[in-house]
Amino acid sequence: MLNYIWAGLIGFSLLFAMTADVRDLANDTYRNGEPVELALGFPEGWDPDRRLVPVTVTVAPSGFAAFYGTDGRGPGPLDGTLLQTADGREIRFAKDVALPEPLATIRSVTSKRDNDLRGRLTGFIAAGDSAATAHVEFNPVRFVKLQAIAQAALSMAETAVTLALGLIGVLALWMGMLQIAEKSGLLYSLVRFTQPVLRPLFPDIPKDHPALGFIALNLTANMLGLGNAATPLGLKAMESLQELNPEKETATNPMIMLLAMNTASVQVVPPVLLVAIMGLAINQLFFSILIVTAVSLAVAILAAKGLGRLKRFRDTDPNRTPAPATETESE
Repeated sequence: MLNYIWAGLIGFSLLFAMTADVRDLANDTYRNGEPVELALGFPEGWDPDRRLVPVTVTVAPSGFAAFYGTDGRGPGPLDGTLLQTADGREIRFAKDVALPEPLATIRSVTSKRDNDLRGRLTGFIAAGDSAATAHVEFNPVRFVKLQAIAQAALSMAETAVTLALGLIGVLALWMGMLQIAEKSGLLYSLVRFTQPVLRPLFPDIPKDHPALGFIALNLTANMLGLGNAATPLGLKAMESLQELNPEKETATNPMIMLLAMNTASVQVVPPVLLVAIMGLAINQLFFSILIVTAVSLAVAILAAKGLGRLKRFRDTDPNRTPAPATETESE
């Protein structure tokens, strides 16, 4: 089901992006190929033989608004550099300088690495060695929204790979420790110890089943703020609960209860990241964390129990739905 939701979201985002990009092209939002007039100032004087000349750039507010069809102020005066070569002149605005729209978008698309707006100068007219006028033509900008979606997809794919590689070691370590605990009998000892507390919350799990031990370890890791340990333990608990599930395509009440308790973020010890940020000041939040985690846990348990009693959900519970009759039974 989630795959269909994600596919739908991606489809809608592409549709909206395409619509916005077509509108920008129809309205010529970025004035591709059309030069805008600039006023240039030379703090250190203008030398026609100098390759790089410091410059201040100003665009008249009225001219900027009329050219781009916006209500915003024109940029300026802004620091920049005049690049003079045998092929012509180019203006480069200072790196990371604040720019109004649509110049900020033009910069983000045409100069992603250096983040400095650049444009080719035409009609350069010097007024002595301290000022000049010229027209600047920026690189064409098209399909901004589609490019943003493509870039976001690539960035998230890179992030996903990084996270996956980082979790391999943690998953291997904790899965190996779980195997040792199960083979040595420590897991069954934990089940017998925690069973009186967990059985009322998970009544559908058979007595002394290892799933109770995995659930106890998962909740303990969450309470201690060990997120990297809680993830493989939670996956192992869900895997164990899935083995008890008679209908593999439908979640059982124990699976929903475990998911709800994990979503509630049961926390007793503050997370390591928060301790690293706040230091000893984290002690001021200790009781607040306990209150919030107790309330959220109670709400999660009551919600899972309450919804599980509704007829609509009770009728679809795999542990209560009768198995389909076989041909022998039907005869």
